[in-house]
Amino acid sequence: MRRISLLILLAAAACGARAAAPRDYAFPVRDAARLYAANFGEMRPGHFHAGIDIKTDGAEGKPLVAADDGYVSRVTVAPGGYGRALYLTLADGTTAVYGHLQRFRDDIERHVDAERRRRRANGVDLHFGPEAWPVRRGDRVGLSGNSGSSMGPHLHYELRETASGRRLNIVREGIVRPHDDLPPRILRLHYAEIDSLDGVCVRAPMQSYPILRTADGSYRPSRREAVEVGRRGYFVAEVTDRRNGVHNTFGIWRLTAWIDGERYFEYRMDGFTPDLARCCDAVSCYPLQLDSRCEAIRLAQLDRAPACFYPCMVGRGVVRTEPGERRRLRIEVEDDCGNRSSVEIDLVGRTGSFRARRSAPDADSTARPEHLLHPDRQATLGIGREATCRIPAGALYEPLFCRPARRPAPCAPEGVVVLSPAYRFLEATTPLRQAAQIAVAASVPRSLRLRAALARTTRRGGLAFVGGHYTEGRIAASCRTAGDFAVVADTMPPRIRPLFEEGADLSSAEMLRFRVGDNFSGVASCTLRIDGEWVPCDRYPVQSLLFHRFDGQGGRRRHEAELTVTDASGNTARWRGVFFR
Repeated sequence: MRRISLLILLAAAACGARAAAPRDYAFPVRDAARLYAANFGEMRPGHFHAGIDIKTDGAEGKPLVAADDGYVSRVTVAPGGYGRALYLTLADGTTAVYGHLQRFRDDIERHVDAERRRRRANGVDLHFGPEAWPVRRGDRVGLSGNSGSSMGPHLHYELRETASGRRLNIVREGIVRPHDDLPPRILRLHYAEIDSLDGVCVRAPMQSYPILRTADGSYRPSRREAVEVGRRGYFVAEVTDRRNGVHNTFGIWRLTAWIDGERYFEYRMDGFTPDLARCCDAVSCYPLQLDSRCEAIRLAQLDRAPACFYPCMVGRGVVRTEPGERRRLRIEVEDDCGNRSSVEIDLVGRTGSFRARRSAPDADSTARPEHLLHPDRQATLGIGREATCRIPAGALYEPLFCRPARRPAPCAPEGVVVLSPAYRFLEATTPLRQAAQIAVAASVPRSLRLRAALARTTRRGGLAFVGGHYTEGRIAASCRTAGDFAVVADTMPPRIRPLFEEGADLSSAEMLRFRVGDNFSGVASCTLRIDGEWVPCDRYPVQSLLFHRFDGQGGRRRHEAELTVTDASGNTARWRGVFFR
């Protein structure tokens, strides 16, 4: 009993403990309208959003300031993720993270530039002690930008507990206070009847019901008659939120459900530690979430979904209804600013057996015992001697059946050669918390072996690069997304296009700019030399932009530049040219 109590306390600390007091931190962006593009904890395939996105009025270069007294403890430069990011360790035990910057403060920028040149590395991850870069509340620390995996100029801003790394919901904490009087929207309700087979949850095809918003702002089902439900089942709610002044959609903070007046389910997003970030794929209904611009929240708990996200969970969220029994379901949704919406739905138990209604089962009773997968056990699946998949313990969120199968070879884009059939181990709608190890045997011509890798078919029929290397007749790689895997070879080099004319006078330009892209495997490395000397360059992959920022004023001297770009399959492109500055 003491061990169970300890586990409950640890789970609560991971998701919902509160460290930051609702105090007045300095707002991190100056000269901006204080509008928002995303909120904390939004569900995205593969992760919860760890902070808030603050709009910068469609522009870069807005001053960024320290939220409170502390010191710059870390800066990173990378083509993806947060791009240029700055971390402030604050005196109150939290760390503020600023992502997608254009530039750091001048003295920090000079230090970062010197380190990049010393290491001859475009990307760096630098850590500092309290004595290096102390800051006071309101001190300027950088300029807002659009770097990394950013889809437009904004600041990604978050607060973390320094000791645990737990991300804080800074709107609910009262640290950031958006103007928001718009209640969440309830769009659709789905119902999944369930049974079990050898301990595996078996679902009938989901029934879906649109939810209508009435003139007075309340919600009701599109159908007047009671919704028929089975003896055991659960609901999924598609919900979204809006904020004043913007067209963006946002995630919700809390969803609560009652059956016949008794609360049986509550989901709440108060915070999470880094190890739980990917668990949004268990909290959401992953197959629906993949194609939804809203949040598809499962009003039930999968076997390995963390309990800390559920302040209330009765019977794992399963609603039990006898044939002919009438019940009343109420769902209430609340955003992080306290606005609420609700809907009530009449239920009636249907007659007939579950087996008779199940037309497309998730589980297959003809599957072999080795194809029954358990979350707490490692499993190795094989398709003859051609392909294997090792699924580590803890990778799955629930027990399931699988039917490994060989599939037709996928179609490939220009420049990509397909060298094997496709192999399916898990359905593409199966979420993975940890990466599976895939190995596929293939006859690869010697000329293509250095370019060979694994690829995965997407749900829309395309082909996505996974990686790996050819060794002794096999390609092996790890992947955190399920699907159909095949061996391919990428034979096309990257593309380079200078954004200036040959011999151009760039005396008044701030930077040397290129368009850089790749057809399939993606850009892996870039090397820029000016007059034979290595110089750092930044790359924004979303914009296919690569640039080197000049130091000081130009003097109309002639310079020779050489840019070499290599993709993840080893194909290389090279550009040489002349400019004046």
